[in-house]
Amino acid sequence: MSHGPEWHFAERPTIEHLQAMGYGFVAPAEHAGLRDGENQVLFRPHLVEALMRINGIDRPSAEATYGELAAISGNETWLKVLRGDYSRKISGQETRQTLRVIDFLKPGNNRFSVTNQLRVEAENTRRPDLVVFVNGIPLVVIEAKSPLNIKDKTGEAFEQIRQYERDIPRLFFSNVFNIVTDGALVLYGATGASSRYFGEWRDPWPKSEADFADSLAKGLWCLLQPGRLLDLIAHYVVFETTESGTVKKICRYQQFRAVNRIVERVLEGKHRQGLIWHTQGSGKSLTMVFAALKLKTHRTIQSERLTNPNILVLTDRVDLHTQISGTFVACGLPNPMTINSIKDLHALIRNGKDGHTALSTIFKFQGSKQAIENSGNWIVMVDEAHRTQEKDLGAYLRATLPDARFFGFTGTPVKKDDKDTYANFGVVGESYLDKYGIDDAVADGATVPIYYTGRKTDWHIDEAKIDILFDTWFAELDDDKLNEIKKRGVRIEDLVKHPRRIELIAYDIWTHFKAYAQPDGFKAQIVAIDREAVILYKQALTKVIAEELQAGGLDAAAALARADAMSACVYSINQEDGKPSEDAHRQAIRDGLKAHYVDAEAEKQVKQAFGRKGEDPQFLIVCDKLLTGFDCPIESVMYLDKPLKEHGLLQAIARTNRVSDPKKRNGLIVDYIGVSANLEEALASYRADDVKNAMRDLDDLRNQLRTAHAVVAVMLKPVKRKAFDKDGLKAEFDAFIKALGSEDKWFEFKARARSFISLYETLSPDPSVLEFTADLKWVATFLLYGTQHFEKRQAFDQMNYSEKIREMLNQHLEATGLSVTVKLRHITDPDFWEDFETDGKTDEDLMTAAIRKTTELRKTVSERIDASPHQYGKFSERLRQLLEKLESAQLSWSDKLKAAEELAKDLAAEDEAHVEAGLSPGAYGILQILNEFDAGADWEDLAIRLEGLYTDPATAPAGWWEKDGLRKSLRQQVRSMAHLAGLTQLKEIPDQVEAYALKHFAGH
Repeated sequence: MSHGPEWHFAERPTIEHLQAMGYGFVAPAEHAGLRDGENQVLFRPHLVEALMRINGIDRPSAEATYGELAAISGNETWLKVLRGDYSRKISGQETRQTLRVIDFLKPGNNRFSVTNQLRVEAENTRRPDLVVFVNGIPLVVIEAKSPLNIKDKTGEAFEQIRQYERDIPRLFFSNVFNIVTDGALVLYGATGASSRYFGEWRDPWPKSEADFADSLAKGLWCLLQPGRLLDLIAHYVVFETTESGTVKKICRYQQFRAVNRIVERVLEGKHRQGLIWHTQGSGKSLTMVFAALKLKTHRTIQSERLTNPNILVLTDRVDLHTQISGTFVACGLPNPMTINSIKDLHALIRNGKDGHTALSTIFKFQGSKQAIENSGNWIVMVDEAHRTQEKDLGAYLRATLPDARFFGFTGTPVKKDDKDTYANFGVVGESYLDKYGIDDAVADGATVPIYYTGRKTDWHIDEAKIDILFDTWFAELDDDKLNEIKKRGVRIEDLVKHPRRIELIAYDIWTHFKAYAQPDGFKAQIVAIDREAVILYKQALTKVIAEELQAGGLDAAAALARADAMSACVYSINQEDGKPSEDAHRQAIRDGLKAHYVDAEAEKQVKQAFGRKGEDPQFLIVCDKLLTGFDCPIESVMYLDKPLKEHGLLQAIARTNRVSDPKKRNGLIVDYIGVSANLEEALASYRADDVKNAMRDLDDLRNQLRTAHAVVAVMLKPVKRKAFDKDGLKAEFDAFIKALGSEDKWFEFKARARSFISLYETLSPDPSVLEFTADLKWVATFLLYGTQHFEKRQAFDQMNYSEKIREMLNQHLEATGLSVTVKLRHITDPDFWEDFETDGKTDEDLMTAAIRKTTELRKTVSERIDASPHQYGKFSERLRQLLEKLESAQLSWSDKLKAAEELAKDLAAEDEAHVEAGLSPGAYGILQILNEFDAGADWEDLAIRLEGLYTDPATAPAGWWEKDGLRKSLRQQVRSMAHLAGLTQLKEIPDQVEAYALKHFAGH
């Protein structure tokens, strides 16, 4: 068997690394003897032996257990089985016995194995590169492809995993996670995870980078070293119930490291505390869930200290309490109890029993001074630990639980002078037990970087010059009003809420939002200085949007209603709001506060709608609420008009750092008040290192764009680029292809070009991009052309571009006529055949035509084979030969084009072969399946009847493809019809006919 580059660079080294860690290799020749058929995935002898060995049961009981396990199809159910939550009656015993399929306490008592090319038969039979088994159960699928791009996470490997999960679901019933690797980079993701949730395990703690020969060895050890793999299965996978369904989640390396450090500290008993800083957006709530899971279940550890611990999770705010309680419950943690009153708290902690998992706010300890008896068996996890030490709350907590272990968690770094937090949670000389900072999260793609840009400086407010500004801005006020304000002292709020300023900023926000966030469906928060400013912004923004909608043709009432729906206000109510006022302005504000207030239930709905693409509101206008603990990946920009600093600033800006789809490359803070101008001062109380890249100046990004453009421009130097028409541009593209010369140079250019395009997109619509627009159009269009030339496939780059860039490029393709040059045609398109004409074509034209036709044929052949492998399978080898000819130096471009034309003609003839045979396309396709089993006889009549079976509503009513019982009955009918006709392969034929019917007759 010939092996491609993936085998040499990724597959073989992976197998060798796993063997070095104690895995046995199962050769493909052994598959048949280990499985009950090609559509089965468990290695029966391995599993049966493990059941006997681990549980001490006899073979008949183990065989019966195997049969029951083979029928389990739920991934969540399988995880429970793997964790030992499975029991059944064993012969000779009265009660059900718990049966373990994995021995967590003794890794050596398990059989770890890896195999390659495991053929799994299904409607679409597939053969993954590598599968990792423990005790005969497939737990990890590894796809080896070259090369991977960690930044954009696109590529064949991810598509392949998706395809396997869809086509051979049986292999993924027991799957824990998947890996993709190109032999260097190793990325992993939970079953069902989309590519953006695949990540690299960067830190091999407790080892270091130096302990590994290369990154492949490191990545595989981190995830698949037997003891670590068992730890991951036992404690670091959860199923979280969300609004849109159940999501499977597996830990990231910082969560694994922090939790294991906590557990180690509990086990060693030397220190009774530790401080964990995991930056916002990196999954801190989940870290606490994993910690609780391991401390409670400790499947891989036997220790008296963990016999039956009590766990208490404390927060200092109701919204955080709700968020964390929700996460614990959603992740199905065993019996988490939410404490609703001081009385309930004391009833629980003072009942002397162990084994609780409780969630409470720290305020419920207020005034509590009497120590409980079993405090040494309590492990307390305190969220936002730096805040809980205020107002003696920390003292009450420790008086009640003097011997407990305390672990403080924080999403923002602890201030330099915060002695209490370090004293209460830190260990002398340690600072943090575990730290995962802002730069770590961005480097991993766990969060996106946050950039800031200051808007017009005359809107910024310098508190030192407040009186001078006041005199300038409020000159038109009457003397009484002026004196009244001056008497009580001019406040920053007076200036910030100047009506003209608010109007101008509202206009600026709307203009910026339309160009920056709206085209890709992203949303924004406006942070106002106080509740009054929230209402003023709401009114001003509604007015500016309504005016624009009216100018676009909407009538006044409809425009106002639409504009009003686009923003929602979230703030707390105040008893003053209902009081009447003689001051007309104040009364109008109070009326607004009553009109726009949303209660707890309505706020929940507003937040959910804000989180959904394409639904209103587009803006949330806030002053204090939703600046912490509010996770909304769709938010890409925050318009800041409140002088925040320190913790408040770090918390607020992090609303924009959540990862969304690939089009969200960063969060943006648009600063109207001047915070960014004094950033150092605003964050001065933190260690400089801890907040170094909390917000990056957009100027940095502008410089990065200049650099990325310069790097691309160097490679483009050999080509004179002046053309604006199709022929001229095509000549430039051909000249650049010649200048690049090799495939290596092409891949280098592609990487540089993608970086340039990505930075351009991130900054757009910033005026700084305009000087690069012409080059961007040339480069992005060339990528489409170059991919066909060098890789003989269609380029999918444009699918990942943001809407604003895609539209610009589409207009460019149409305006220049280049869409004809780069667009792939289908074989059914009448224009498809034009390219084969050779008259009057230069060598360059012939080369372009030959490459384009081969690229199109590659796509067509793979589509045809996927739809009807029996009819079109023979074209697979023909395509391979054509690709080889294309690389051949002996043949002219004219000959290569001729070869492509021959293949195209034969393919088109095969498409019409059913006509000559006097059959419908469906019957002809089925005939090809029957001919594979017995080519000698005439099966036309049977093929027609089988097509009828699947197309006649009497035998195959609408929706048959979704009903298991009906499908089974149809397969039985196929079996008896084939049997009566004299065919003998009665197991395979019904399966293959059904697979064909699902592709061609289902859904019609």
